[in-house]
Amino acid sequence: MSPSKNEQSTSAKNHKIEALATRLLDPLLYLSIPLLILVHLIVAPYTKVEESFNIQAAHDVLVYGAPTSDIYNRLSSSYDHFTFPGAVPRTFVGPVLLAGFAQPIVALVGFQHAQLVVRAILGLFNAACLHVFARNVRRAYGPGVGRWYIVLQASQFHVLFYASRTLPNMFAFGLTTLAFSFLLPAPLDPKSTARRQRLSITTFVFAAVIFRSEVALLLFTTVLYQLLQPSLSLNRVIRPFIISFLAALAISVPIDTYFWQHPRPLWPELSGFIYNVLHGGASAWGTLPWHWYFTNAIPRLLLSPLTCQVRLPYSLTHPVIGRGARALTIPSLLFIALYSLQPHKETRFIIYVAPPLTAAAALNAHRAFRRAAFRRGGANTFFRALLAVGILLSVAGSYAASSIVLVESALNYPGGDALAYVRGVAAAAAVSGAGAGAGAGGGAGVVQVHADVLACMTGVTLFGTDAAAARVASSSSASSAPGPGVGGDDNGGEIVMVKQQQQRGGYPAQNGVRIVVDKTEDDAVLASADFWTRFDYLLMEDRSKVVGGEWDTVGVVKGFSGLEVVKPGSEQEDKVEKGAPPVVGLGETVARWKRTVRGLTGGWWYGPRMVEKIYIMRRVKEAPSVQAAVEAK
Repeated sequence: MSPSKNEQSTSAKNHKIEALATRLLDPLLYLSIPLLILVHLIVAPYTKVEESFNIQAAHDVLVYGAPTSDIYNRLSSSYDHFTFPGAVPRTFVGPVLLAGFAQPIVALVGFQHAQLVVRAILGLFNAACLHVFARNVRRAYGPGVGRWYIVLQASQFHVLFYASRTLPNMFAFGLTTLAFSFLLPAPLDPKSTARRQRLSITTFVFAAVIFRSEVALLLFTTVLYQLLQPSLSLNRVIRPFIISFLAALAISVPIDTYFWQHPRPLWPELSGFIYNVLHGGASAWGTLPWHWYFTNAIPRLLLSPLTCQVRLPYSLTHPVIGRGARALTIPSLLFIALYSLQPHKETRFIIYVAPPLTAAAALNAHRAFRRAAFRRGGANTFFRALLAVGILLSVAGSYAASSIVLVESALNYPGGDALAYVRGVAAAAAVSGAGAGAGAGGGAGVVQVHADVLACMTGVTLFGTDAAAARVASSSSASSAPGPGVGGDDNGGEIVMVKQQQQRGGYPAQNGVRIVVDKTEDDAVLASADFWTRFDYLLMEDRSKVVGGEWDTVGVVKGFSGLEVVKPGSEQEDKVEKGAPPVVGLGETVARWKRTVRGLTGGWWYGPRMVEKIYIMRRVKEAPSVQAAVEAK
């Protein structure tokens, strides 16, 4: 029976829409995820304590390299992890790769941008993996589903925000995303199924062995589902598993044994698994009820309420799209259910399931829209249209919520703001001829800064102390360097080396200023009045802990403390006490916006509530031009 004229007209209309979307919409959609990841990076460029090991390790590999002689002494005298090893050793594979790819780019753009470059490389790697997954979704389920996947994925805050963050999970995330993409159907190339299954197993194994051991559980649930279908045989599992397992060990063990200088072969993820799971060490960071991933983490991860409550359940039970949706969803949900037995829970531990769950939701979103757009008449027309409008509003709400959460998150890095302020003031003082840092115990042009625990946990990194790259001299040349650490490199240029108790950082900077950051945490050392006399600036959460020297509080950095509603006439919070230090950093920007909005709305404000987090204290000394630079800043 030949199609009617109406059916032919509808089909032609559909083809025209598809062609237009392919030419105009697809390129923009595929660019959206990498661009949004970079936007999140630029808006929130600093890091937190969870990212500390990998960002500091990437810095050390980039700056100090890998010595081939006197290895232990040279590593232990320069690499941060010898002073701050953490509870368990972590792999250097990720930092080595980041530093290797970053090196030529940093040489072009300058070391002051090195941290952004390192994070951007990781973010773009994860964006590329999401791109591969999206293309395979398109190949498996059609271009419409592929577009909806990108639209939904790009609206989720956590994936975009964490993609460039040097968490061990985000090194594994790209690999797990690739592994899931290999398992998506390939209708035009069914003979490649066995090869793609092997690639998937191999990629899962590399992610588990090198970066995050919990990925082994995700591999187990995925393989189990494939075996039960049955779309995979046990023979296809064993061989690639063994080969990739040995290959991953051959990468991790030599690299990590070298950088940690461990007396025996070291496999970091095994050490982490024993400590965190078998010995229950992870529970020291807090525990949550078994259902938390399902009732809290997954809704926040996927962000859109319709995704969790409507799209996913509908996709799983639908006779047409149910098979594909179940293949995407069931292994991930089973992984989360089993991983819920671990008492310590964080959203980043299950972030790997975001792409497959989002793809399952995209199947439903695409079907709902096609039925609403191209099927007219019938009793269900109104309800189909209502569902389509609901999906659109849900997506728009997700983008709005993601933007709001990004702004809130950017306000959570007072340590990074404080150090950036000190660097700016020191550079201004150097330009004005004050000789920043002179007399502080670090030599002319060296600014000595002590950062307390909160500052170090909220943005202070070794990258933050540098404004230009320098290669640190060997330990032999350092031992003959004058004073507390000013020596020469192989090219005759001046460098700064500091090794005082728990101190790190300090490299040539622009305008002749070098920032040296001390991270001492020992209470006995902090209780000594003499300890404080060598610093120019202090970044302190609690000013009462400073027991030596004379200090001026020249600024305070505020941080996010929830949302607030301010009504007309509520002026008390906006008043600045006489003699109070000025607010600097993003807190100043929020205060300015708050005044502007209240002026336009008659006194109303709904937005971030900012509270004092870190005080910036300057050592009192005879340096009027430095004081002038601070006041000008």
